[in-house]
Amino acid sequence: MKAYNFSLPDQNGKTHKLSDYLGKWIILYFYPKDNTPGCTKEACSFRDAHSEYKKRNVAIIGISKDSVSSHKKFADMFSLSFTLLSDPNHKVIERFGAWGRNTVLINPKGEIVKEYTSVNPITHSSEILKDLKKLQS
Repeated sequence: MKAYNFSLPDQNGKTHKLSDYLGKWIILYFYPKDNTPGCTKEACSFRDAHSEYKKRNVAIIGISKDSVSSHKKFADMFSLSFTLLSDPNHKVIERFGAWGRNTVLINPKGEIVKEYTSVNPITHSSEILKDLKKLQS
């Protein structure tokens, strides 16, 4: 199934469209709130595995309803090396049915190849890496 193409601002106010990432694998992860214990653990685990994702041509994009300025503080505080998108009107969150902690893995053609629901923020990144290794081999 093709992923819904959307347009949202990142932590620096720059607008991103999902279609900008065609040709890459995309981890599109939805999380409840910046700077909360679970969300921080999850974001930091993606940050810590960033070089592995980069080797695999994977873009990491986090989305929550928090504001651009909240995302900026969160990204700066934890040296997050990936994009955080602000969806204050919940338009994209609702379109993906992603209330809470959900993730979709999108292939380079823009197709959703796997959905993760109610994820464990501590083990989620390593679970995705395992799946990527299988899907990319």
